[in-house]
Amino acid sequence: MQIHSSIRATDLKAKALTTAELAANKTQALLRRWKSEDGAPVITVNGKYTSRSWTNWTHGFLFGNALLAFEIGGDARLVDLAREHIRREMPVHLTHTGVHDHGFNCVSTYGNLRRLIRSGRIADDGGDLAACEIALKVSGAVQASRWTQLSNDTGYIYSFNGSHSLFVDTFRTLRICGLSHVLGHLLSGEQDRRIDLLDRMMTHARTSARYNIYYGEQRDSYDLSEDRGRTVHEAIFNPASGAFRCPSTQQGYSPFTTWTRGLAWAVLGTTEQVEFLESLPEDQRRNHGAYQETLDALYKAAHATCDFYIGCATARNGICYWDTGAPGLASFLEWRDRDAEPQNRFEPVDASASAIAAQGLLRLGHLLGDPGIHYTSAGLTVAQTLFEPRYLSNAAEHEGLLLHTIYHRPNGWDHVPVPGLAPHGESSMWGDYHLLELALLITRIADGSYYTFFE
Repeated sequence: MQIHSSIRATDLKAKALTTAELAANKTQALLRRWKSEDGAPVITVNGKYTSRSWTNWTHGFLFGNALLAFEIGGDARLVDLAREHIRREMPVHLTHTGVHDHGFNCVSTYGNLRRLIRSGRIADDGGDLAACEIALKVSGAVQASRWTQLSNDTGYIYSFNGSHSLFVDTFRTLRICGLSHVLGHLLSGEQDRRIDLLDRMMTHARTSARYNIYYGEQRDSYDLSEDRGRTVHEAIFNPASGAFRCPSTQQGYSPFTTWTRGLAWAVLGTTEQVEFLESLPEDQRRNHGAYQETLDALYKAAHATCDFYIGCATARNGICYWDTGAPGLASFLEWRDRDAEPQNRFEPVDASASAIAAQGLLRLGHLLGDPGIHYTSAGLTVAQTLFEPRYLSNAAEHEGLLLHTIYHRPNGWDHVPVPGLAPHGESSMWGDYHLLELALLITRIADGSYYTFFE
């Protein structure tokens, strides 16, 4: 990746505002067209959003898009739309015991609405603040209840695949447990056992940092120093014995290559968890014995994954292909030294991974201050590319915002608009949402401020 160290957030603010304006118009149009009985919009086909059932993890992003576009651009019509849909359609997600996705659906809706009310940007209409805080408490506890206990007081929140499965994605969804904790909530188990949500969050973070990220420490034959920071989508355990069995993947090319959206979840999730832990009061830090151990593990993971993203995972302009080991990349001579090419015959680009990772790079740079300027510049470089017309959908007839995103390459779920070429030109609801989160962060930094999910 070629980092442009001269870029500043102020240079990108106008483009971030344009992105929010586009999102405002597209979101309002989509909400007018979309019928709730059709499920949740997931990906576009020929520029039109369609549902795609696997798990219903993208529903909240649609309403979160409305809130973020308002927060950046100020179009107040979006707030009433978002409130209406959140009140009517999101409660079912609060007690969904079958997924690890609570930090996607519920933080993007109830979490953002709570932030806007607390900041004074919008009024507490009809008791929304109290409703949001109850929702976040419940959602965090339900997420934390999906627990596989391992030996030595370790464990993890298991994925929708079952109790044997630890997904790297959960680094980002874990933040719902943090919000539930700061709101004073506990999970109650058998015989009224009181389960501390901060302990559970930190335990999962340490376990995932150990098993979903490679550090060049020869864990297996492919754990090489030059690949330090690569991630594995899924870690498989024997729940009966607590033993780690093997790396695996549901959406990557292989267990020993790096699915780039999984990498991006780790880049962003680890940096956000560091921000959250460092915000805790001193007494909470002292009262949780594994606090420093968890913080150290997350910093190590954040550095490693951000370095891998910059050095190994992207093309020259900071944009990812869908997997660093995708076999078709062998047909691109020196693909890392060329700009990403969405319209090619071999492997698709996944700009959604880049949008997610760019925010994580900016957050690590912010955490480190002056020593982290390298990461800040890298995040801004990626953002600059994503705000270009090649990746930002200006066409009103295209319902998506961020172009060239991929859902599930192995399952063949992504639309191929031109026979013979890789999937390209389409959008995803999480890609649009995370591009808006990135735009919000850039506008805040440009104005000399910042934002976190827990503010």
